[in-house]
Amino acid sequence: MRPNEERGGRHRHHGGHHTKGPKTFRRGRAIAFLEMIQLKRMTIKQQLDEPEFETIKPILIGELKALDMVINEFIQLFDLEESDEMVNTENSSKEASEMIGDPADEINQ
Repeated sequence: MRPNEERGGRHRHHGGHHTKGPKTFRRGRAIAFLEMIQLKRMTIKQQLDEPEFETIKPILIGELKALDMVINEFIQLFDLEESDEMVNTENSSKEASEMIGDPADEINQ
């Protein structure tokens, strides 16, 4: 007989006290990762407006589009609810692309 079987098994609750389960822990980590990605996205968005990054604007726009795609897929994959900030993230990427143009157009010319 294993030691855990004598004491009621591994998953025994002490006195009816329930702790947060692994699902809650994973969701918290997923939200923390999403916030980190959104912070990186905001940093790149700020760089679009700075003159020293003018030469790499098409690259920055591409990175914004890629991050938006990752953010949207991550939200769907982990069933996270979209906040206003997430919706604004998607809209601002589209606005930046329209304002500057599609980087693929500049490369193909």
